[in-house]
Amino acid sequence: MRNYKDHLIPTGSKIRSALIKLNSLGSDAILFVVDTTDTLIGSITDGDVRRALIEDYTTDDVVDKIIQDNPKFIEKDNYDIFKVIEYRKGKFRIIPIVDKNGRIVNVINFDYLKSYLPLDAILMAGGRGSRLSPMTDTIPKPLLKIGDKAIMEHNVDRLALFGIDDFWFSINYLGEQIEEYFGTGENKNRCIEYVEEEKPLGTFGAIANIDSLRHEYVLITNSDILTNMDYEDFFINFLKEKADMSIVSIPYEVDIPYAVLETQNNVIKDFKEKPTYTYYSNGGIYLVKKELLVRIPRNTFYNATDLLDSLIKDGKKIISYPISDYWLDIGKPADFEKAQRDINQIKF
Repeated sequence: MRNYKDHLIPTGSKIRSALIKLNSLGSDAILFVVDTTDTLIGSITDGDVRRALIEDYTTDDVVDKIIQDNPKFIEKDNYDIFKVIEYRKGKFRIIPIVDKNGRIVNVINFDYLKSYLPLDAILMAGGRGSRLSPMTDTIPKPLLKIGDKAIMEHNVDRLALFGIDDFWFSINYLGEQIEEYFGTGENKNRCIEYVEEEKPLGTFGAIANIDSLRHEYVLITNSDILTNMDYEDFFINFLKEKADMSIVSIPYEVDIPYAVLETQNNVIKDFKEKPTYTYYSNGGIYLVKKELLVRIPRNTFYNATDLLDSLIKDGKKIISYPISDYWLDIGKPADFEKAQRDINQIKF
């Protein structure tokens, strides 16, 4: 994906300069005119330039004379996912993202993105990964390679494909390697920040140390999962269900090799011959309202199940989101080997 600043052109530029930039953008040919603070003023396409030349403007005229002064845009911290879907379905491919002051902070392109979700993503990456020793003796598990990418990189890239660009990584064991590997994310139009555990705080404990989440909804995920799930559908389901928390669940079938008797007071009422029961297990991926994360105590060992228990006791709406997409928790050597076999077959 190109740097979003390739789509920006300063106010006062000549039409000739716009033509050169539009030509360099190829099929992505649209420019956004900005002032000295990158505040959005308008947009220009090849069609705008052609019409201007027909109307006897010259390439020495300034772009301000021919701009479209009411372009579509999305305000980064204040938008509706259904408006994003409306833009996408309306064939608006390339859209500037502005801050509350109208300054362009990104430009998204739906040729490369599936969505633009209003979520912060927290990736839990502080574990020791002892079951994958000796591989994890010198490398943190999230950086072990599956195919040509680190496990955690597969996760980040999948989330970014759905437009998530605000990331928080919770790190501990060999965390400096993770920080060095991903950096600030700026080179990929992402913002990555780190929260370091001075001691193990459980699966959710480190979240209490994050004070500046940007969105009203937060996606929390283990960093050692490999999945191609649809995060937009996950979020829309969460909104439509008016949930407080949603948990990705994985179907797990149990075959009983015998007839199962259904009894009441030792009297057989019915039986099922060699039934299969389907249970749903926690997939390690969560959506939660930001306001509920204040329940997590600081500097205290605290698991996802602790938050779940707290919310259930208070009558909050917790829903399950079953998926049939590919999902693998890379916890044991056999899982790691399976991921290596599967990676080239997964449709991302």
